[in-house]
Amino acid sequence: MGYQRRLLFVCCLWVYGAAFACSYGQPLEPTGILFHQVLNANHRCEELVTEGGVLHYTQQGLHLTKRDQWVKLNRYYALAKRAIRYQVRLAADTKAIFQSDQGDFQAVVDMKGQRIYIGTDPITTEEARFLNPNHDYIVEIHRDYQASTLKVIDLHTGDSARLSATMDGTGGVGRGAKGKGFFVGLQHDYYRFGVAAGSGFVVRQITVFSKQSDLSLLIYGDSITEPEGYFPTADFPQSWTQLVIHAINGKAMSSGRGGTTIQEVLERIKNELPYLKAKYVMVTIGTNGGNTEENLSELVEYILSQGSIPILNNIPANESGTQVAVNAVIEKIRQKYGIKGCRFDLATSVDYDGKEVDKSTMYLEDYDWGQIYHHPNVKGSRLMYLRTLIDVPEIYHSGAE
Repeated sequence: MGYQRRLLFVCCLWVYGAAFACSYGQPLEPTGILFHQVLNANHRCEELVTEGGVLHYTQQGLHLTKRDQWVKLNRYYALAKRAIRYQVRLAADTKAIFQSDQGDFQAVVDMKGQRIYIGTDPITTEEARFLNPNHDYIVEIHRDYQASTLKVIDLHTGDSARLSATMDGTGGVGRGAKGKGFFVGLQHDYYRFGVAAGSGFVVRQITVFSKQSDLSLLIYGDSITEPEGYFPTADFPQSWTQLVIHAINGKAMSSGRGGTTIQEVLERIKNELPYLKAKYVMVTIGTNGGNTEENLSELVEYILSQGSIPILNNIPANESGTQVAVNAVIEKIRQKYGIKGCRFDLATSVDYDGKEVDKSTMYLEDYDWGQIYHHPNVKGSRLMYLRTLIDVPEIYHSGAE
């Protein structure tokens, strides 16, 4: 493909984003584009924020010159298959860094060193001898469940460099760990970029997009719905979310974030669901506390307002037995709205009664201060998946319409 055709293709992608998913509103139809913004003196983006200074816009774009002055896209995402695309131009001596606001993931384009890399230990790196300070580049950062990918493409020549790194969870913790693991990060929670070294760079456009839209099923939750953070890579296809996703008659995706509560689900679902659309939205939330009748009702009503069918699951059993009270409230909300949910507490408990955790279904997390059993292992995931066949079989027999 020649340079002109490549450039036309890229421009069409951004025109598509501008037409259907500008940050000024939400689309009526699924687009997959979660956010799009051209940046210059006439297009200042209120959703780009910084601490300790002001953003410098010119007709060429957003200029970053101060080292360690971070710019954050103030939109919270947790979709497991998503990407962000920047159009940038770097000065000859510059290292530009693109990372999550939590710092769990870092990607660098090093113009002076003629390379790109992901900040793993050891660093995952790739030469990029074609980098030229007189050219514009597309920089893309992809997340695909456990895998993260950095791509850099020269808009003038079409030359490109690409590298990937895959998260490998340890399973449990301490004596419960199944392996050493390999930490890459899962791009929590907001996109952030800045100057790591050198004179700086210009950002001309930003687009955030999902790898899929018009879904049969979208799955929300906390770490129980984000097994990519702790599942060993070799076992990841046997995690409960992946078993469900691969069995669905249609497209499906998860949006889990470890350590969160319903408040974070309420925040991020508004940045994701309206742009993707999904026939069914399945939520498993409450292990970290925070559920009330009021906020569970708010969540169900929001899902309904988007034309989706809510599925509100019981949380699995855990070592503290807190799931019993949490699930009583969840059942009350299911009855209130006449909706379904999966009894994950039954699948992970002794005697299948939802009360005492069956430790054989959970990874052992052995800390100095105590032992935790609340992240489903391969056995627990299998039993949870089988429970979905009993409680919500309809999700497997109707593709997105």
